[in-house]
Amino acid sequence: MRNGKCKEYSYDNYLICESEFLNGRRNGKLKEYNSDGDLKYEREYVNGKINGKAKEYDENGELKFEGEYLYGYKRRGKEYIEGKLEFDGEYLFNKKFNGKGYDKNGNVIYELINGNGKIKIYYPEGYLKFEGEYLNGKKNGKGKEYYENGKLEFEGEYLNGKKNGKGKEYNYKGNLKFEGEYLNGKKNGKGKVYDWNGKLEFEGEYLNGNRIEKRKE
Repeated sequence: MRNGKCKEYSYDNYLICESEFLNGRRNGKLKEYNSDGDLKYEREYVNGKINGKAKEYDENGELKFEGEYLYGYKRRGKEYIEGKLEFDGEYLFNKKFNGKGYDKNGNVIYELINGNGKIKIYYPEGYLKFEGEYLNGKKNGKGKEYYENGKLEFEGEYLNGKKNGKGKEYNYKGNLKFEGEYLNGKKNGKGKVYDWNGKLEFEGEYLNGNRIEKRKE
């Protein structure tokens, strides 16, 4: 039964792991290396599970995660892509739950609230682009989209990231330009179209985004 500090080597005699054991289980700090000798992980363990501070690196040796684990699951941390901060927040069973996402320039592009609950997505300039319900990494449920000038662009229902169900579209001026039904992101079913000033222009049905013109008897 292993106790104390331990080093493990590959068949080629390269150091691949440094860790601490107590009663045969990892307890304490661990460092794991790739075949080039670069760090893959720096973690803390309690009774064989990741517990405490941790750092994880990509194949180029750049930091991709730093944060805290609790009983083997990420609790809070920061994720990076090519050295740039991509996410900062909390996790639930290793999935992003509460926090903010960033683009390569450091601008907030989304805000996740209660994981599979609500999300806010922003333009690079910081203006709100979308707010609504979220499930399994996609828009699901009710939501709103906005133009860069802050005017409402769309409000309605989503399914698996696409417009699905009833919805309304608005022009850049803020006037209603369409209200009706959607299926898989396209207009399907009953719909009404309005001109730039909000006057009714067409009322009828759509199929796969196209108007169904009634034949003249």
